[in-house]
Amino acid sequence: MREKTRFNYKATAACCYFIAFVFVCLFNTNFSYSKIEINIDNGIFEALPVAISEFDGQNLDSIEFGAKIRDVLVNDLENSGLFRVIDNEAFLELLSFSKTPIFTNWRTVNANMLLVTKVNLDRRNNFVDVSYKLYDVFKEKEVESGDYKIVIDGWRRIAHKIANSIYKKFLGVEGYFDSRVIFVAEMGNEKNRMKRLAIMDQDGANFKFLTNGDELILSPRFDTKSQRITFMSYKNRKKPPKVYVLDLETGKQDLIGDMSGMTFAPHFAPDNNHIIMSLAKKGTTNIYEIDLNSKVKKEMTNSSGGIDTSPSYSPDGKYILFNSDRAGASSQIYIMDRDGSNIKKISAGQGSYRTPIWSPDGKWIAFTKISGSFYIGIMKPDGSDERLLTSSRLEEGPSWAPNSRTIIFSRQKNSGENKLYAIDIDGNNERLFYSPTNGSQPSWSAHLN
Repeated sequence: MREKTRFNYKATAACCYFIAFVFVCLFNTNFSYSKIEINIDNGIFEALPVAISEFDGQNLDSIEFGAKIRDVLVNDLENSGLFRVIDNEAFLELLSFSKTPIFTNWRTVNANMLLVTKVNLDRRNNFVDVSYKLYDVFKEKEVESGDYKIVIDGWRRIAHKIANSIYKKFLGVEGYFDSRVIFVAEMGNEKNRMKRLAIMDQDGANFKFLTNGDELILSPRFDTKSQRITFMSYKNRKKPPKVYVLDLETGKQDLIGDMSGMTFAPHFAPDNNHIIMSLAKKGTTNIYEIDLNSKVKKEMTNSSGGIDTSPSYSPDGKYILFNSDRAGASSQIYIMDRDGSNIKKISAGQGSYRTPIWSPDGKWIAFTKISGSFYIGIMKPDGSDERLLTSSRLEEGPSWAPNSRTIIFSRQKNSGENKLYAIDIDGNNERLFYSPTNGSQPSWSAHLN
């Protein structure tokens, strides 16, 4: 029944968008896509067309380097599923950064926006500098410009930042392109699988392992500044796993809360000075908060014989989500105040709910649901407006993009391999998320500074 409701919702959203699109075309001959309010919570009718010039430059070295930046930029936009980059062979005009384009040429090729760029590559001083201008073709004016200068090794971030600017101009919210993902990189068969902590840019570039494979890694999470990672590790597989914090800048790794029992499912507080996690001992699993400075621990739940786990904070740090079987056989989502008081159940559907996590903007909660199949879904923080976005034989562990519009998760294929996937919160644009290895339990960083 719930699946039928989800299908009708999407169909209605697409139909309404199409009617609005036709109405604008018929009654406003000088329309601009940028004038249409696009609600990306409810889906869009088609990918939006953007023309991107070849990068202008003072010499051949700069032009060739600019081509690499352009390729990353195009890949960002097209992989989002929201943009269609127009083939350069369709261009009717040779663009120059110093010359205003002839806008009729770009309306003819159905471009909504036009990006013109120039690049200065200075190998002697080890920097690359890119300037850009973004034009609204139908308004016939420049709507944004910018300049990014960075050391040569960081050149890909320029493409990500420009992609973020285009995303925001079209859709009114920041993009997610200048960000990173950590996950459990997996190698080997199911019976002898190595699980290592790995990190990469959101497009799969700059991949590297953070652990050497001597320990089993589970449930990694970024802090809110994307500078540290907390994770669960079986350093000695004969002993219970422990929770650690890894500083990405220094490589220093600290044990958090050397408590008796098994600690797992860690998550940073928004202030980055506390970690919340689960502690299992004597047949009961409860939630504890650890002060990272004093190492003092505080018991947040006291469920006798039950399992309280997968805690996460609200973006403002005032509330804590978790899932628990305290009310019966199936696990449900609960919310409580930061001090552990006022616990109440917010999930209401059939099945078992797990791994709840708040969106960065605080408007949604993503979760894993088990009801026959596995589902990735979202609901409002009060439990209303539940939507199941995708399903398969086994998928779990959602994590939010920093703009709260896309969710990354892991899915197990029939072969037993785990792959990373992403889906937008309207249930559209499900896609395989590129990573150099198989992987699971992803966590998406905040926007990088």
